[in-house]
Amino acid sequence: MSIGQAYLSTAIARMKYYKSLGDKTIEQLSDQELHFQPNEASNSIAVIMQHIAGNMLSRWTNFLTEDGEKEWRNRDGEFEPQQSDKASLVAYWDKGWNCFLGALESLSEDDLLKTILIRNEPMTAIDAINRQMAHYPYHIGQMIYAAKILKNNDWQNLSIPKGQSAAFNAGSQVKDPAKEFGQK
Repeated sequence: MSIGQAYLSTAIARMKYYKSLGDKTIEQLSDQELHFQPNEASNSIAVIMQHIAGNMLSRWTNFLTEDGEKEWRNRDGEFEPQQSDKASLVAYWDKGWNCFLGALESLSEDDLLKTILIRNEPMTAIDAINRQMAHYPYHIGQMIYAAKILKNNDWQNLSIPKGQSAAFNAGSQVKDPAKEFGQK
């Protein structure tokens, strides 16, 4: 496997893992909890979901041939609370992820050094991928943090629970859960 193929394979596996963390967070929440906004300066989990999906659809539709900031995108609207129910939010979330992952899966190693545009700023495709590999997990972390506050003792842990690191490290399970998404 070449370094470019390895990069794409690991990028896809990492992002599928982060999607799974977002999915497992969303599953634990009610409609009302998804829309909870702790204060006016903060976003609800629903708003974060809207933003991630909107960003993915804009950035990854015709990734190699069109500017990643599409004219049809309403970024400011992504940060406005909608009265979407959980099923609608999840459908939009999945639409964004399908667009993003489909675009990544369609890339070849030769595409990685191609120049693409985001807001008329040229960058290599690999830089655009790296940019989003930081952006999406940042927001998923916000979702998880807010959900843990909302669920408190009812939160179902997505990682190694407090006080259980030694037992986890001594176990025989896969230590890096993202690697499970790289297996075919």
